[in-house]
Amino acid sequence: MSKKIKWGILGTGFIANQFAKGLQSIENAEIYAVGSRSQESADVFGEKYGVTKRYSSYEALANDPDVDVVYIATPHPYHYENSILCMNAGKNVLCEKPLTLNAKTAAKMIECAKKNNVFFMEAVWSRFLPVYAELRKWLQSGAIGDIHLLKADFAYYAPWPAEDRHVNINLAGGVLLDIGIYLVSFAQFVFGEKPKNIQTIKNMGQTAVDVDEAMLFDYGKGKMAMLYASINVNMPQDAYIYGSKGCIHIKDFWHPTSAALLVNGEEPKVVEMPFKATGYEYEAMAVIKCLEEGKKSCDLMPLEQTLEVLEVMDKIRKDWGFVYPMEEV
Repeated sequence: MSKKIKWGILGTGFIANQFAKGLQSIENAEIYAVGSRSQESADVFGEKYGVTKRYSSYEALANDPDVDVVYIATPHPYHYENSILCMNAGKNVLCEKPLTLNAKTAAKMIECAKKNNVFFMEAVWSRFLPVYAELRKWLQSGAIGDIHLLKADFAYYAPWPAEDRHVNINLAGGVLLDIGIYLVSFAQFVFGEKPKNIQTIKNMGQTAVDVDEAMLFDYGKGKMAMLYASINVNMPQDAYIYGSKGCIHIKDFWHPTSAALLVNGEEPKVVEMPFKATGYEYEAMAVIKCLEEGKKSCDLMPLEQTLEVLEVMDKIRKDWGFVYPMEEV
């Protein structure tokens, strides 16, 4: 077995816990260090997952010489400074999505990774799930013919209090960056390019951030995506890809364990692929493989695609006239 990759986890919130549970299922991964803003939080997290080093500052984690790679699990307004801190300390970085607030700062992060010759990737965990490997095969083989329409929804009812990060403008709250990114990224996965034209309808909530939005992407040549995101209604979080020969249905498209290939005139083909643990283990396994092969980026989630997705979301917010107070524009 190859040597264990020593992970540092920066942040101790919900996503950090999900990621840690996933890491525990990987033989050649070790949760070696955790960094928090308080010793108490680091110790609680460390006890739960058997973490060797428990730091009360992010700087201490970044400067630990034995950490091979850091997973950034803080709220997205802090991704930029946290990633830069770690990369300038010579650390490989897997940063939770969205990578940052806009494409301009993302480009600076990518430049920092190149300057320090470290691995860098946005943690879009969906891209690495087993079902997505089947989706790639179906799409690349032309199983449903020429693709014409992607229809996807990510909506749930969540009356978050005003101070919660999901709707707090001072924490870059809003549907687009939190769950809308799954839709935009999935459209990029399906069509492999940015849309040529974008139209949106949005609803701003009481905290001055977006709480509902419908997005229509035009890729030209009869290809389009119809996407809906909301925290005001409960509805199936499914995706449908329609082609000239049939359809692909992905249940819970952002964390699927099954998908159906429905080719006209043929029996449906259904794949069932449950997670090994939480599902976050697959992106971690991909990072480990890249590190073992000496790669600085990952082919399944290339930095160019991260930039394209942020550029699309930048365009959407520009059309809305919506800028976060902490944002560099």
